[in-house]
Amino acid sequence: MKEFVISEVKAETAVLVGLITDGQNEAKTKEYLDELEFLADTAGAVTVRRFTQKVNGPSAVTYVGKGKLEEIKQYIEDCAENEEPIGMVIFDDELSAKQIRNIENELKVKILDRTSLILDIFAMRAQTANAKTQVELAQYRYMLPRLQRLWTHLERQGGGSGSGGGKGSVGLRGPGETQLEMDRRIILQRITLLKQRLLEIDKQKTTQRKNRGRLIRVALVGYTNVGKSTIMNLLSKSEVFAENKLFATLDTTVRKVVIENLPFLLADTVGFIRKLPTDLVDSFKSTLDEVREADLLLHVVDLSHPDFEEQIQVVERTLADLGCNEKPSMIVFNKIDNYRWTEKDEDDLTPETRENITLEDLKKTWMARLDESCMFISAKEKLNVEAFRETLYKKVRELHVQKYPYNDFLYPEVE
Repeated sequence: MKEFVISEVKAETAVLVGLITDGQNEAKTKEYLDELEFLADTAGAVTVRRFTQKVNGPSAVTYVGKGKLEEIKQYIEDCAENEEPIGMVIFDDELSAKQIRNIENELKVKILDRTSLILDIFAMRAQTANAKTQVELAQYRYMLPRLQRLWTHLERQGGGSGSGGGKGSVGLRGPGETQLEMDRRIILQRITLLKQRLLEIDKQKTTQRKNRGRLIRVALVGYTNVGKSTIMNLLSKSEVFAENKLFATLDTTVRKVVIENLPFLLADTVGFIRKLPTDLVDSFKSTLDEVREADLLLHVVDLSHPDFEEQIQVVERTLADLGCNEKPSMIVFNKIDNYRWTEKDEDDLTPETRENITLEDLKKTWMARLDESCMFISAKEKLNVEAFRETLYKKVRELHVQKYPYNDFLYPEVE
């Protein structure tokens, strides 16, 4: 049953497959495949080739067309002849059980989709009992509709006659189907058990939150790999694990932070990503409770990413799904030290694109739109950090006075 995910980190070679459609142009597909390659690298796979196809939409049978599938198959066979075997083919969208079965029968290698790759990284990153339980639940939810392909070698055509004849008739069920029903029942029981465990963990977390005293709660949210953990370390002077990999943080970390005379709680949460499966969001709801309980959201954005505006939209949509889009928030544009722009030639009369905008112009645009609700910093290089602290102090103090008007818990003013 564990064949859906890579259980060990091996330097396997991978081929990536994506589609260019009416709703996803070539540039967008390239960007999605760049992200998929980063996911594969995080999981321990080395990407050797990409295949794309321009179609109206994915084929319900094999995701790509027959000709493209044949081209991928030929490439895999050629690599095998040159003693450079391909370990897996990774598709940029979630595949159905039927698609996986058909593609696997044709290509004869391990087939993964974006969801199973993300689940594998989650399984690799999970450290606490809470995270491991959530990952296991998401894995079983992913497995359940895809069980059938595991037991095709045991299936048997049912005989019989009359209206009740054919496959599945009484007394004529093949052992494959019986095994399938057993597996489904075991997985459903396991899912129920994991849900109960998560409910118990939720109760424990709720008790912990109640015992935290009358402090404002601030949560770092954002796309994966934008620098949330680095900002956490910077503000709390702690050593939360931070790495230039996707989903470096799975477990929510909460630290007490003091700026001037004001103590508050800061939570680092799991990063979001495009095409994140609903099952995964559902499984990680207890982790994301810190976001729901927060009084202020710090939305961290990687300003150096070529498509940071779409990443902002992805995070905002996920927050809306969690019912948190109305909370007070502040956008923190991180990695300004990595921001790059290209100056246009005077003779170039084409419209100006985002790549031609200077950092100063970009700042003016966002500041005009959001006023003091956005900051531009580099957590790694500690650029503009003091101004960020001051702005954060003002916002947290304002919320503190509103929520706890009679609280004398504030530390004495620093002279």
